[in-house]
Amino acid sequence: MALAQEDIAVIQDLIAKALSERPELGVANVRYELELRERIVRVEEELKHQRALMLEGFKQMEKRFEQIEKRFEQVDKRFEQIEKRFEQVDKRFELLTARIDRFMIWSFATTLTVGGLVVAAIRFLP
Repeated sequence: MALAQEDIAVIQDLIAKALSERPELGVANVRYELELRERIVRVEEELKHQRALMLEGFKQMEKRFEQIEKRFEQVDKRFEQIEKRFEQVDKRFELLTARIDRFMIWSFATTLTVGGLVVAAIRFLP
Protein backbone atom coordinates (compact mmCIF):
# COMPACT_ATOMS: atom_id res chain seq x y z
CA MET A 1 0.00 0.00 0.00
CA ALA A 2 2.01 2.92 -1.30
CA LEU A 3 1.39 6.46 -0.14
CA ALA A 4 0.64 9.17 -2.62
CA GLN A 5 2.85 12.26 -2.84
CA GLU A 6 0.04 14.33 -1.33
CA ASP A 7 -0.15 12.02 1.70
CA ILE A 8 3.60 12.24 2.24
CA ALA A 9 3.47 16.06 2.04
CA VAL A 10 0.62 16.16 4.58
CA ILE A 11 2.53 13.92 6.99
CA GLN A 12 5.65 16.10 6.66
CA ASP A 13 3.60 19.22 7.36
CA LEU A 14 2.04 17.63 10.45
CA ILE A 15 5.47 16.62 11.78
CA ALA A 16 6.90 20.09 11.15
CA LYS A 17 3.88 21.70 12.83
CA ALA A 18 4.20 19.37 15.89
CA LEU A 19 7.89 20.13 16.24
CA SER A 20 7.31 23.90 15.92
CA GLU A 21 4.56 23.87 18.55
CA ARG A 22 6.55 21.70 20.98
CA PRO A 23 10.30 22.29 20.61
CA GLU A 24 11.05 19.92 23.54
CA LEU A 25 10.11 17.03 21.24
CA GLY A 26 12.92 18.02 18.90
CA VAL A 27 15.36 18.30 21.82
CA ALA A 28 14.17 14.95 23.18
CA ASN A 29 14.62 13.45 19.76
CA VAL A 30 18.18 14.81 19.60
CA ARG A 31 18.90 13.44 23.09
CA TYR A 32 17.50 10.07 22.07
CA GLU A 33 19.69 9.99 18.98
CA LEU A 34 22.75 10.94 21.04
CA GLU A 35 21.99 8.16 23.51
CA LEU A 36 21.56 5.73 20.65
CA ARG A 37 24.89 6.78 19.16
CA GLU A 38 26.60 6.37 22.53
CA ARG A 39 25.09 2.92 22.89
CA ILE A 40 26.18 2.01 19.39
CA VAL A 41 29.73 3.15 20.17
CA ARG A 42 29.74 1.10 23.38
CA VAL A 43 28.41 -1.95 21.56
CA GLU A 44 31.07 -1.58 18.85
CA GLU A 45 33.80 -1.31 21.49
CA GLU A 46 32.46 -4.38 23.26
CA LEU A 47 32.39 -6.26 19.95
CA LYS A 48 36.02 -5.30 19.33
CA HIS A 49 36.88 -6.53 22.81
CA GLN A 50 34.97 -9.78 22.22
CA ARG A 51 36.74 -10.27 18.89
CA ALA A 52 40.11 -9.80 20.59
CA LEU A 53 39.15 -12.31 23.29
CA MET A 54 38.00 -14.81 20.67
CA LEU A 55 41.24 -14.46 18.73
CA GLU A 56 43.23 -15.01 21.91
CA GLY A 57 41.12 -18.07 22.70
CA PHE A 58 41.74 -19.44 19.21
CA LYS A 59 45.48 -18.93 19.65
CA GLN A 60 45.39 -20.81 22.95
CA MET A 61 43.38 -23.61 21.33
CA GLU A 62 45.98 -23.87 18.56
CA LYS A 63 48.75 -24.16 21.16
CA ARG A 64 46.74 -26.81 23.00
CA PHE A 65 46.19 -28.78 19.78
CA GLU A 66 49.94 -28.63 19.09
CA GLN A 67 50.61 -29.98 22.59
CA ILE A 68 48.09 -32.76 22.06
CA GLU A 69 49.69 -33.59 18.71
CA LYS A 70 53.10 -33.85 20.40
CA ARG A 71 51.62 -36.14 23.04
CA PHE A 72 50.13 -38.35 20.34
CA GLU A 73 53.55 -38.58 18.72
CA GLN A 74 55.02 -39.63 22.07
CA VAL A 75 52.27 -42.20 22.51
CA ASP A 76 52.96 -43.53 19.00
CA LYS A 77 56.66 -43.91 19.86
CA ARG A 78 55.73 -45.66 23.09
CA PHE A 79 53.45 -48.08 21.23
CA GLU A 80 56.26 -48.82 18.78
CA GLN A 81 58.53 -49.65 21.71
CA ILE A 82 55.87 -51.88 23.24
CA GLU A 83 55.35 -53.58 19.89
CA LYS A 84 59.09 -54.30 19.66
CA ARG A 85 59.00 -55.77 23.17
CA PHE A 86 56.05 -57.98 22.25
CA GLU A 87 57.95 -59.19 19.21
CA GLN A 88 60.89 -60.07 21.45
CA VAL A 89 58.60 -61.88 23.88
CA ASP A 90 56.97 -63.69 20.97
CA LYS A 91 60.38 -64.86 19.71
CA ARG A 92 61.29 -66.05 23.22
CA PHE A 93 57.96 -67.85 23.47
CA GLU A 94 58.55 -69.57 20.13
CA LEU A 95 61.99 -70.71 21.31
CA LEU A 96 60.54 -71.90 24.60
CA THR A 97 57.74 -73.84 22.92
CA ALA A 98 60.25 -75.42 20.55
CA ARG A 99 62.36 -76.49 23.53
CA ILE A 100 59.31 -77.81 25.37
CA ASP A 101 58.30 -79.76 22.26
CA ARG A 102 61.76 -81.29 22.04
CA PHE A 103 61.68 -82.06 25.78
CA MET A 104 58.29 -83.74 25.45
CA ILE A 105 59.51 -85.86 22.53
CA TRP A 106 62.66 -86.87 24.45
CA SER A 107 60.64 -87.60 27.60
CA PHE A 108 58.12 -89.68 25.67
CA ALA A 109 60.90 -91.54 23.90
CA THR A 110 62.77 -92.09 27.15
CA THR A 111 59.59 -93.27 28.90
CA LEU A 112 58.83 -95.73 26.10
CA THR A 113 62.42 -96.98 26.08
CA VAL A 114 62.51 -97.46 29.85
CA GLY A 115 59.07 -99.08 29.77
CA GLY A 116 60.18 -101.42 27.01
CA LEU A 117 63.32 -102.31 28.94
CA VAL A 118 61.28 -102.98 32.09
CA VAL A 119 58.86 -105.20 30.16
CA ALA A 120 61.76 -107.00 28.49
CA ALA A 121 63.52 -107.45 31.82
CA ILE A 122 60.36 -108.86 33.43
CA ARG A 123 59.91 -111.37 30.56
CA PHE A 124 63.49 -112.57 30.38
CA LEU A 125 64.31 -112.55 34.09
CA PRO A 126 62.68 -115.31 36.17
